[in-house]
Amino acid sequence: MTWAPLLTEITGCAELDAVPATLADHALSAAEFNCFPALVAEKGTRTEGLLLRSAPQSAADRLAFFAEGQGLEARPVTLADGSAGLAFVASETEASQTDDMPWPAASWEARWGALALDACAEAMCYFGRIDAAGLAWRMPMILSRAGSRQLAAAGAPATLRSATPASEVTCLARHTSHEGYFLTREYTLRYPGFDGSMSPPLRREVFVAADAALVLPYDPRTDRLLLVEQFRMGLYARGDPRPWMLEPVAGRIDAGETPEAAARRECEEEAGLALDRLELIAGHYCSPGCSTEYFYLYLGLCDLPEEGEGRGGLECENEDIRTHVISFERAMELLNSGEAENGPLVLSLVWLSRERERLRGSA
Repeated sequence: MTWAPLLTEITGCAELDAVPATLADHALSAAEFNCFPALVAEKGTRTEGLLLRSAPQSAADRLAFFAEGQGLEARPVTLADGSAGLAFVASETEASQTDDMPWPAASWEARWGALALDACAEAMCYFGRIDAAGLAWRMPMILSRAGSRQLAAAGAPATLRSATPASEVTCLARHTSHEGYFLTREYTLRYPGFDGSMSPPLRREVFVAADAALVLPYDPRTDRLLLVEQFRMGLYARGDPRPWMLEPVAGRIDAGETPEAAARRECEEEAGLALDRLELIAGHYCSPGCSTEYFYLYLGLCDLPEEGEGRGGLECENEDIRTHVISFERAMELLNSGEAENGPLVLSLVWLSRERERLRGSA
């Protein structure tokens, strides 16, 4: 948190009385996809940082709010020169979740800088309105939303649709009406119409989620595929009498993670599968009229067991997942009967029916 733009965003102060300082017997550690490093106690190490002197109380409070929201605890420490200080050190729980990887300080800004600033801007909007525990609960989604905005910036081709940039849309007002794990935002805006005129001010609401990776595991040698089944709130809230759904393996893309890496990780977590390779089926918005959610949809080529049921999911995430290994013919029956009513599953099965001969021929 010593990077100047980040420190300014967190503390709300562009100018701070900060001097270089060295902390002995502590090291910065990080997991592969951790945006922010954790300061952990480690004998024989030294960490370079900044000592804030005479910081405004508001800046100190903001820094504490953010640090505690990352699972860090304020502890008295002795600096290398013998002077006393206060440092935010990883709690035992947080320290156990790091990978004992040295923090790549030299490359951090290039990989994480823009994402960190984006995430911090959202996180610090909560200062004074929720406690640090509330921030910690929201932080995974805050980071994932920031990562999704980075992925969205690449855009898609515009050879048939309008190439009018988003900068031509005039945002008159933006209000976040719900701020839980997910967000609901209200916009008042005007946008250019196809006749060249600007629309009147329009009010629109949107569900702000994060991008996800979805995989249909398929074994081309045996012509089997794997589906997962789990309880889904969308079905329950709609009033579906049977709110359990058949679908591909799916999960949120963590901040800094590629869609491909997320796809492989989710297959391991939900179904215990190691994929041989991935083939991209499509990238698509799932409900663009009211949601930011974007899906990266893959076919995952792998070895599958005999047909039957299994269990999967992470206990720490309260996942209750049943897996089904079925034949391609059985999958087509589910598609034709309407039991396969998950959009990405339908798209995946249609794509597989088109590519199946090629995949089986090269197995």
